[in-house]
Amino acid sequence: MAKAFAYTTSGLTLLAKFVREVFPLVDQELSVWQRFATNHGVRELADQALASINTKKFHCQGGSVYSLYKGVPTRDFVRLVVALQTISDYLDNLCDRAGIADEAAFRQLHLAMTDALDPDKPLNDYYAAYPFQDDGGYLSRLVTTCRQEIAKLPAYHLVKAAALGQATLYSELQTYKHLAPSVREEKMLTWINRHLPDYPGIMPWEFAAATGSTLGMFMLCAAAYNPTLTAREADTIASAYFPWINGLHILLDYFIDEAEDRLTGDLNFVSYYEGSQDTLTRLSYFVQQARIQANTLPESDFALTVIDGLLAMYLSDPKTDPPAERAIRDSLLRTAGLYPRFMYGLCRLLRKKNIL
Repeated sequence: MAKAFAYTTSGLTLLAKFVREVFPLVDQELSVWQRFATNHGVRELADQALASINTKKFHCQGGSVYSLYKGVPTRDFVRLVVALQTISDYLDNLCDRAGIADEAAFRQLHLAMTDALDPDKPLNDYYAAYPFQDDGGYLSRLVTTCRQEIAKLPAYHLVKAAALGQATLYSELQTYKHLAPSVREEKMLTWINRHLPDYPGIMPWEFAAATGSTLGMFMLCAAAYNPTLTAREADTIASAYFPWINGLHILLDYFIDEAEDRLTGDLNFVSYYEGSQDTLTRLSYFVQQARIQANTLPESDFALTVIDGLLAMYLSDPKTDPPAERAIRDSLLRTAGLYPRFMYGLCRLLRKKNIL
């Protein structure tokens, strides 16, 4: 009971600091990139940059929880999270919202993700295969900002391979998932099946979901602030996040978007489940596995709070209010425990106040 109380208390303290201190820092960082995009580059690229900031701010807010990890300088880490997540969101818009479906162009664009995490490499020409190319230096500056913050991490050499590995998988996912519907599923399954034997216990589209999260990259970078981090700890973090915590993150994201994606024809990994009961079973399984993995990590209370936060943030979205989604939401919350249900209620309140 004492352990549970300490975990709950630390989680509430973290949540209060997150909203009071971190959210304003995220706003400050995003305003820098918003001004830059407004004043630089051709209109087509500037419009997509601004749209990604305006509609996907919550991605930066969520990822910035890692700025509260033990030993991490909050302001510096928010800068890293916002820059890396803004790369991700901007490239997603370029691949998904600009009427382009070119595999070579998508692959070249996403070199920015791996370049951002690999300060030893020269920068690439990210727009070499893309129809619009003059962004006024926006994407390169985002990459360089990430590198500047990564240079401050004393143990980055221990997490670099895992962070780059996750960034590479993320980039491969984005390259394939935005292709024309007539070819994307076959291309994705060919790619997934090359990796799936290494991850027993998960389904093909669950693997794809796990590759779509940036949380593992953020956690590895946060851990690298610890100068006494060991290689074993770095490996434990990497395997906890991929596929389990990463997978839970993106499966929840796709769960709340499933009805919307069905109407628009967008690819949705949760749609591959065989009905509501299968969806509930697999989401519950990922929650369970994520919690098991969290308990193996340094600062396990922090990891458990992140998992509870994912449940609260996604399940509090109004998209879970229709009857079918509500039944799954309520079942997940019933089994999650008292504290996640409290966080869920708080997130509903923050949404009403337009803070989330």
